[in-house]
Amino acid sequence: MWLRRLLPDRQWRAWLLLSMLLLVKAIPVYGAVSPLERMEGLVMPGEVIKKHARVEKQCSKCHEPFDRTRQSRLCMECHKMIAKDVKEKKGFHGHIQNIGERECRSCHTDHKGRDMDIIQLDTELFDHSSTDFKLLGAHRSVDCGSCHLKSGLYREGARFCHDCHQRDDIHKARMGKKCENCHMEGSWSPAHFDHEATKFRLRNAHAEVKCYQCHVNERYDGTPLNCYFCHFLDDVHEGDRGIRCQDCHQDRRWSEVLFDHDKDTDFSLKGQHTHLLCKDCHSGHIFEDEVKRTCYSCHEQHDAHGGHYGKRCEMCHAEKSWTDIEFGHDRDTGFPLKGGHKDLDCVSCHKGKLFEEQTPKACIECHRLDDVHKGQEGERCETCHNDKGWRNQVVFDHDLTKFPLHESHTFLTCDDCHASGKFKEAKVVCVSCHRKDDVHEKRLGQVCDQCHHTSQWMAWEFDHTKQTKFPLEGAHDGLDCRACHKDVVVKEISLPKVCVGCHEKDDVHKGLLGRSCETCHFPQSFKTIKIQ
Repeated sequence: MWLRRLLPDRQWRAWLLLSMLLLVKAIPVYGAVSPLERMEGLVMPGEVIKKHARVEKQCSKCHEPFDRTRQSRLCMECHKMIAKDVKEKKGFHGHIQNIGERECRSCHTDHKGRDMDIIQLDTELFDHSSTDFKLLGAHRSVDCGSCHLKSGLYREGARFCHDCHQRDDIHKARMGKKCENCHMEGSWSPAHFDHEATKFRLRNAHAEVKCYQCHVNERYDGTPLNCYFCHFLDDVHEGDRGIRCQDCHQDRRWSEVLFDHDKDTDFSLKGQHTHLLCKDCHSGHIFEDEVKRTCYSCHEQHDAHGGHYGKRCEMCHAEKSWTDIEFGHDRDTGFPLKGGHKDLDCVSCHKGKLFEEQTPKACIECHRLDDVHKGQEGERCETCHNDKGWRNQVVFDHDLTKFPLHESHTFLTCDDCHASGKFKEAKVVCVSCHRKDDVHEKRLGQVCDQCHHTSQWMAWEFDHTKQTKFPLEGAHDGLDCRACHKDVVVKEISLPKVCVGCHEKDDVHKGLLGRSCETCHFPQSFKTIKIQ
């Protein structure tokens, strides 16, 4: 025992096991008992329970060598349903506090014999509130076997009322299986049901109705919610007003009718409509037959225009009197009548059906025959003309175009640029008008305004260093533009930026030293060589 005090617990168990193995090997075999069996007899503290007997000789199924704290993991590998409860925090084991830090053997100790009860469940003292089903009311005095009888496993006990109380269900499942909607745990009867929790709340006269008056023969599922299915015998209209009783009647009293056509429909009765009878508009079934809401559907016979002005009578006529016309073209349309339009007759513009055909608002749609330009100036007549008169004060602001007239251009006449009269075809680039003034003969492209000004064509300025990516340095400074810009430019100027692009013929090395001339040469003089 002195060695036990000197060695740590883990080293002591290892030494003890090794000593036993050596002892078993040294013991001779007597009879039919093997050394291994003698070893098991020495190590095993006792027989396991009956359900564990099949793995009794496989210690590794339940024990982790030299580590008693990891044995719970092996327990969970066999008892998978309990492992699931622990993970999902359900059932008895799932509600145990700090269950992940506790060992199974702290409650369930084995090796006490085949008939040992390792569960040690005391049904009299068991706290059922530590499960998913708390015992309340009459359930507190119920014997455990009443609910945990079928499977024999306490974790598989019934959880729903109908599972145990099916024989007590006088409704024969016609009210479904949610007994708790009416019954309470304190006592199965009397039953109480909150009708407010349904889609049909009991109000006024309905609150005094007996259940069987609506739920005939204990039928609760699929009970109709529409008034007519209960009150069709009270329908004095004999179905002529449809089955939407609630539109006129209310649940306080069947004979009390409250219906406001202005509030309860989308068609308010105003003017002469307030004196009409229901049948004047509702000639057929009041709900099944759709009643059209347009004026024309009722007043077609009163249309003195013969349908020429469309069917939107309300645009001109009023409900107080069919003959009273209330229409202001300036107020009620997006086209106020001004100038020459003011005295025109309606048919001058509205030649087709007034609302079925879109009346154009663009000048050209009505004045195409008056267009002396024959479409050459486009179709936006209002740009120059006004509605006071076709020839009255024709003006045009060129600054509203893509080419505002500045400086010298302000003194030009329209014909100077628009010789053909097709204003939209005029180009906005300088060269379109100044091609004959191009002394560069297209070698510098068509972007004239890079150098020239609108104030004076001959006054120009250009900084090659700032306006390009090729500063003129050394011998390049002072060269004539044509020295480099020799070819006609079609779109954009594209010249080489490396020395060899222009000086290839001056390369005495014949390309043997590469194309980066600036490595050795200076822009001041091609013959000056850099000494490195």
